[in-house]
Amino acid sequence: MEEAAYCARSELLEFAVKKVWVCIVTASVIIFGVSACYAKADQVATPQAGARTHAQNYKDMVLATCIANAYKNDKDAAIYAGSSVSALRDWTYCDLEKAPDAIKTLVDNYLARDYQNPLVESETEGVRFDFLKCLDLYHSKELDAQVQRWVINPERTYRQDNPPPAKPK
Repeated sequence: MEEAAYCARSELLEFAVKKVWVCIVTASVIIFGVSACYAKADQVATPQAGARTHAQNYKDMVLATCIANAYKNDKDAAIYAGSSVSALRDWTYCDLEKAPDAIKTLVDNYLARDYQNPLVESETEGVRFDFLKCLDLYHSKELDAQVQRWVINPERTYRQDNPPPAKPK
C-alpha cells in the first residue's frame, strides 16, 4: 500500500512538473511573440528617409512639394504633403539657397502642363491629372539634373552623415 501511494505521489509530481514546464514554455513563447510584435511595430513606425540617399530624399521632397501644390485646395492633402516636405528637408543635404527656387520653378512648370485624356474627360468633366504630372516630374530628366546640380554628396545618407552618439561603456 505504501508503495502504491509513493508511485501515485511520484506520478502526480511528474505530472505537475510537466504542467509547470508547459506553462513556462508557453509564457516564453507569448513573451517572445509580443516582443517581436513591438519590435516590428517600432521599425514600421520609424521614417525610413534617414537611411535613403540625399539624392533620393531630394526627389521625394520634390514629389511631396508637387503634391502639396497640386492639392493646395484640399487642406488636408496639402498639410500632409507639406509636413513631409519639411521632414524630408531635414534628411536631405542640398544647396538650401538655390534649390528651393529651382524646385518651385520645376514644380510650377509641370503642374502648368495641359494633360488631356478624351476617354476620361468624356466620363468625368473637369478631371485634372495633377498627380500624374507629379509622377512624371518625379521620373523626369529635369529632376535628375537638379539632383546632380543641387544635392551635396548625393550617394550618402543622413545616417551616414549623422551617426548616433556612441553608448557609454
